Amino acid sequence: MSIETISPLFGRLSLDWIPYQEPILVGTFAAVAVGGFAVLVLMTYYGLWGSFWRDWVTSVDHKKIGIMYMVLGFIMMVRGFADALMMRAQQALAAGGAEGYLPQHHFDQVFTAHGVIMIFFVAMAFVTGIMNFVMPTQIGARDVAFPFLNNFSFWMTVAGALLVNISLFVGEFARVGWLAFPPLSGASFSTGPGMDYYLWSLQIAGVGTTLSGINLIATIVKMRAPGMKMMDMPVFTWTALATNVLIVAAFPVLTATLALLTLDRYFGMHFFTNDFGGNPMMYINLIWIWGHPEVYILIIPIFGVISEVVATFSGKPLFGYKTMVWATACIMVLSFIVWLHHFFTMGSGANVNTFFGITTMIIAVPTGVKIFNWLFTMYKGRVRLELPMYWTIGFLVTFTIGGMTGVLLAVPPVDFQLHNTLFLVAHFHNVIIGGVVFGVYAAVTYWWPKAFGFKLNDTWGKRSFWFWFVGFYFAFMPLYALGLMGVTRRINQYPDPAWQPYFIIAAFGAVLILLGILSTFIGFYVSVRDRKALACGGDPWNARTLEWATQSPPAPYNFPHDIQVRGRDEFWRMKQDGFVWSTAYQPIHMPKGTATGVYIAGFALVFGFAMVWYIWWLATLSFVAMVAIGIGHTFNYNRDYYIPAQDVAATEAKGAVT
Repeated sequence: MSIETISPLFGRLSLDWIPYQEPILVGTFAAVAVGGFAVLVLMTYYGLWGSFWRDWVTSVDHKKIGIMYMVLGFIMMVRGFADALMMRAQQALAAGGAEGYLPQHHFDQVFTAHGVIMIFFVAMAFVTGIMNFVMPTQIGARDVAFPFLNNFSFWMTVAGALLVNISLFVGEFARVGWLAFPPLSGASFSTGPGMDYYLWSLQIAGVGTTLSGINLIATIVKMRAPGMKMMDMPVFTWTALATNVLIVAAFPVLTATLALLTLDRYFGMHFFTNDFGGNPMMYINLIWIWGHPEVYILIIPIFGVISEVVATFSGKPLFGYKTMVWATACIMVLSFIVWLHHFFTMGSGANVNTFFGITTMIIAVPTGVKIFNWLFTMYKGRVRLELPMYWTIGFLVTFTIGGMTGVLLAVPPVDFQLHNTLFLVAHFHNVIIGGVVFGVYAAVTYWWPKAFGFKLNDTWGKRSFWFWFVGFYFAFMPLYALGLMGVTRRINQYPDPAWQPYFIIAAFGAVLILLGILSTFIGFYVSVRDRKALACGGDPWNARTLEWATQSPPAPYNFPHDIQVRGRDEFWRMKQDGFVWSTAYQPIHMPKGTATGVYIAGFALVFGFAMVWYIWWLATLSFVAMVAIGIGHTFNYNRDYYIPAQDVAATEAKGAVT
């Protein structure tokens, strides 16, 4: 966009950037507007605004923030999966020279948005939500170390997600793939606002993710219940610790990398150009130094989820606790020395490729240790096929297949043949859907009674599982075959009609997954409707870990002040001993809810939008507002309060272990 088209008031924003000529986008906007208006009307009619603002938006309760992360994840999953359906429909139609229904520029935006949304705003929201809700209660903490920071981190993530969605209706999104390799992502080849939407949405959300990682590490290290040593922590808490160490180590690399690309685009610098001393390969190395730990940031918490579910529904302690802990630590470290297997074909040389191929194969060893430990936990156990166990078994089968294809791609000569083909797409989804998504569903069904006090409807839960499980194999096994034929990814048209049946089968699989998602939401609705019939006590699964010692849903303060942990599986021991909480309640000090995080994140959203469109005056004002609100918050001396002992007793007495 030339400088002449930038106005002092609106920057480069004009009515030409409103995509009213795109019927798909106009229809989407209309549906979102009608749905949003309906929600506003219903909340106003039932008088929910006060409670929503007070009890949720401004809450610093880690349990409510965890639930809000999960809600964000499900909302963005619908948005991201709509992109997946559009891609599959286009590829099923566009054979033998047919154009399909999506223009090239729109298709490129769709696959970029799909990757960005599913990784940053679905998978990350899910795993952060699970860690937020479960981990403090597993270690006997009343809340996270920095409750306000937790609220702020969440709303910054929401601001990044909103900025991505604004691009759907004002301007365009990036057309560069979810990792935005230069020189395509540079100013010369991506001239519109799409790439800037990408940069600022990820930078805003990345602030929230990094601060959340610091917060949760501090919680685990400093706020464990008296007597809980590190090797007494549940495996899920160990995986949360490893995950957040990776977040704190890896996300600053992403921040710096995107900042350098931003300087290239806004100020004409040459960090990642082919001239004036720049090097695009530096970007690829940096983005994958973040990108491969990111894959383990997503999957390591799920390893913890599976460990909790398998132990509970096998009726026995987890097999090989110490090996699980050390395997998690090994994966955490090794994830930083495998990144170059993503670009074996880019001329690094045989020695470098050999090193990274070997390290990639080595990282499969601790992962295999975990799988065998889960299997040995089930061996000779009283396995109960409850709904969380369905998702766990689906995880074990599907994730293992994905892992084996990953080891295959770790062989450089094989990768030379399969690099950038649909085989790679199938492998990636094999571990992300079969691993992360199936694991998230296991977590949701397992901890739902803890969060809300009633179980999920079993019938609709199993329907969701089977649609997801069968749909996955229909959707992605054909892509393995196409990849072996040499079909590259990101194509919206293809000349060979012999490929079309495979794409049609893949599209059918996507429809089955859609039915799985719909079954999930129907199951939520039916469960809420029938919650009295599905109501449960504090521990419906006969679980082993400490979070089930509290009432369902947990009291605002979680645990009495005098909780003592005397070893691993403390809750199981307490149940065997007939232990009940002490009634010697004392006043406690808790943080109040605050709107500061919402306000700062709101101005961050305005700042990001202004920077996308070069509206410099608005960017300046919003940045000053963010700084002023942050400084003002530090002088808010009334943000804490004491809760009298009798009020503590009224809520915590219900959490007695029986």
